[in-house]
Amino acid sequence: MIKLSRLADYAVVLLTQMGSDAKGVHTAIGLAARTGLPVPTVSKVLATLARDGVVSSVRGAKGGYRLAATPERITVAQIIAAIDGPIALTQCVDRSADICTVETLCPSRAGWHKINEAVERALSEVSLAELMGTPAQFAAPARESHETTRTA
Repeated sequence: MIKLSRLADYAVVLLTQMGSDAKGVHTAIGLAARTGLPVPTVSKVLATLARDGVVSSVRGAKGGYRLAATPERITVAQIIAAIDGPIALTQCVDRSADICTVETLCPSRAGWHKINEAVERALSEVSLAELMGTPAQFAAPARESHETTRTA
């Protein structure tokens, strides 16, 4: 089973909550209250997202965090990568320093790269705005009616 980490899932929950007031400043305590997540977890996720530039921190008495871009410009791939690192379905497509010991003997390596690229591309094509709902601009085009009108 391919599954997001719990923190990546929480990041999506928090960002969709922030996206409902995309220009607003959100506190960890406020987001925790609205999402039901523990404050320490919310703080950790927000700090990680800020380090990767998905959100920006706002200092001061009315400080907190705000989205670094509009929900339409933040992709699911960015969110996942900020929390979990580069998207890699297998060790051989992971870009880390660890080298697979059977890489040169593996006949499926090229296939895994193709699959990984497809998954990464798909996640890059879905925006935070799309996760938040289906505004008219993201809806599938309406189907044309093929009925003919009869005149009497």
